[in-house]
Amino acid sequence: MFVSSPRRHAVCIFYLVLRALDTVEDDMTISLDIKVPMLHEFHSYLYQPEWKYMESKEKDRQVLEDFPTISSEFRNLAKVYQDVISDICHKMGVGMAEFLEKKVDSQHEWDKYCHYVAGLVGIGLSRLFSASELEDPIVGQDTELANSMGLFLQKTNIIRDYLEDQLEGREFWPREVWSRYAKKLSDLAKPENIDMAVQCLNELITNALHHVPDVFTYLSRLKNQSVFNFCAIPQVMAIATLAACYNNKQVFRGVVKIRKGQAVTLMMDATNIQAVKAIMYQYVEEIYQKIPSTDPSSNKTQQIIASIRAMSLPSGPMASRHHYSPIYLSCAMLLAALSWQYLSTVSKAAEEYVQTGEN
Repeated sequence: MFVSSPRRHAVCIFYLVLRALDTVEDDMTISLDIKVPMLHEFHSYLYQPEWKYMESKEKDRQVLEDFPTISSEFRNLAKVYQDVISDICHKMGVGMAEFLEKKVDSQHEWDKYCHYVAGLVGIGLSRLFSASELEDPIVGQDTELANSMGLFLQKTNIIRDYLEDQLEGREFWPREVWSRYAKKLSDLAKPENIDMAVQCLNELITNALHHVPDVFTYLSRLKNQSVFNFCAIPQVMAIATLAACYNNKQVFRGVVKIRKGQAVTLMMDATNIQAVKAIMYQYVEEIYQKIPSTDPSSNKTQQIIASIRAMSLPSGPMASRHHYSPIYLSCAMLLAALSWQYLSTVSKAAEEYVQTGEN
């Protein structure tokens, strides 16, 4: 369990509030003249007992229709938790509104977009961890590291979901990168452009790998076991996903995902910093072995992998990896599922594992 009820409750409410905000952003049936003010003002609805939205057509519309229940629970939280959740909700709503009418152009804007939709989640969770005294104040104060945790996950999702996003009319790959390989982002899916598409893919994966050193530093500061598992599991899922995607033409043809057994093993093993470093080392080695000598980003890929290798070397005896009962795994998966953007990284694996256990 997530240590004590009030702390766990705060994380649950944080997730539900951001899920409601995300549902507004994702609903293409809401006109911009309604959606933009809603996103800007969404944080204020937390203090309006009767506010709800009944016009959404999204699959998660229940969080908007039952928002009075969520906001009531929010107002029952300690003020320190309310302040964090309201502040993050406000900043995220403003950021979402900014990117509604513009595409991601530069790599700087890619970082900015990922900050709004995922980095802020990492910052908010870190502030909750510190406010609850589960972790030291520095965890919540060092927003750069917390932001990097979110960016690593969001960039992985964006890279992996190229084809799905294209089919749904969404574009999140930065123009600054893909324009060097194609005239239109959609052209990367054409068979005749597959070689250039893979080179573009490899460059973006190399960009994402630059967040791994921050991930190590962030996780090394965590003291509470539940918090560590909560934060570490999505990160090892992400590096495994990037290793599966690297230099892989299948990203442009279908779905690339890690195996069920692989996902369960990662969840069981990622219980301490040395184990996480060993996992990261394993997957960056897998990437290294696949680097084409002709790839334009090969030197940069090799350089960041060298940095990750150096940080992955154990400073002491390797902590043993433990195997836990299904009950422990269920708790770990529940914790992982509470975080908004983190959910997209682990939910499929968790659902498949639960289904396997039921059969």
